[in-house]
Amino acid sequence: MEINKSAIDDNNQKWLPDHKKRFSYLASTIPSADLIIKKLIDFQIAIPSWALGTGGTRFGRFPGGGEPRNLEEKIEDIGLLHALNKSSGAISLHIPWDIPENPKHIKSVAAHHDIRFDAMNSNTFQDQKDQKLSYKFGSLQHVDKAVRQQAIQHNLDVIKHGEALGSKSLTVWLSDGSSFPGQLNFRKAFQNTLESLKEIYAELPLDWKMFIEYKAFEPNFYSMTVGDWGQSLLYVSKLGPSAFTLVDLGHHLPNANVEQIVSLLLMEKKLGGFHFNDSKYGDDDLTVGSINPYQLFLIFNELIEGLDNHEMNHASGLAWMIDVSHNVKDPLEDLLQSVEAIKIAYAQALLVDQKRLTDAQNNNDIALTQELLQDAYRTDVRALLSEARLQTGAALNPISVFREHAIREELIKERGSNTIATGL
Repeated sequence: MEINKSAIDDNNQKWLPDHKKRFSYLASTIPSADLIIKKLIDFQIAIPSWALGTGGTRFGRFPGGGEPRNLEEKIEDIGLLHALNKSSGAISLHIPWDIPENPKHIKSVAAHHDIRFDAMNSNTFQDQKDQKLSYKFGSLQHVDKAVRQQAIQHNLDVIKHGEALGSKSLTVWLSDGSSFPGQLNFRKAFQNTLESLKEIYAELPLDWKMFIEYKAFEPNFYSMTVGDWGQSLLYVSKLGPSAFTLVDLGHHLPNANVEQIVSLLLMEKKLGGFHFNDSKYGDDDLTVGSINPYQLFLIFNELIEGLDNHEMNHASGLAWMIDVSHNVKDPLEDLLQSVEAIKIAYAQALLVDQKRLTDAQNNNDIALTQELLQDAYRTDVRALLSEARLQTGAALNPISVFREHAIREELIKERGSNTIATGL
């Protein structure tokens, strides 16, 4: 289904008087309001194809109905999101869950919804139907060269699918590791993984990027072969200039200083992008900004400082992607909230007076550095986001439109109440 533009416009009329008052006041207090709105309009966040269905835990999964049954319907759902917020103009595919059997047709469907193809994601963390060799004991790290070669070939196939769709990057996340002491030789596992990654990197198109994602634990709990940003940085540094580290906000041990990690990776020109989510304990994959929005703001503060220092475009310098799991919430509402949280943190960070912050840091004025950061963080910038949506023809209140027009109910009528998104 698609949302009629008039439905958005009609809903906007209800919210417009209040928005005008809020925006008028906020704009009067922020001299750079127009510039921030322009940056917000340009800032697009890729939606992962796997996040359009209900997630779950190892204890159970409770589908909500109306989930997309194929790649076309996943693109259609992202088209719904993009129509509502004009900030979700890209899809990140997961292979083999979303193999584009007819790339020309899939590109046409995406173009109809004004959607481009972001990073392609490979999957060697689970065995697929009719797969010859198992990844039970690893993939690119496996002691058996034949298993490693199978995993290498899968990644090369993913690149080919991406080329057909116009993607320009490959994300590799490995579940490889060990569950018990002595299970594997750490050095050999690293070397096997590096050699496997080198074979994939050698086939990377010249205008592509390769992202190596790390994770501290799970599914292996004794060791992970790409367990932290340092290990990822080792791999990408050895691979070459087109290889970068990808940061998933949930892939750290508790209380990790992610903002410092981001700063240093940017300093080394090895930060490739993000998988945004939030967590209380580990890789919870909760709605972005639902647990620790201040950390998200601090991360964006370091991102803006680093991007500006390297004269990188905020919108295109890095890959901006969401990776969340909607165990109890409507996936589309959850994604609308996640995009909103990301852009709120970005807008707040744009308010930080970087010159005054630098001066305060150089003078060891710790109280002032705190005031500068928290003044920006405590500013309610939602009217700026609403104005950016209004200027692009999107909804002032996306979730209001979603509910007022019973979009989930319409999707259930169209697709059925027992559908389960492919790959989940």
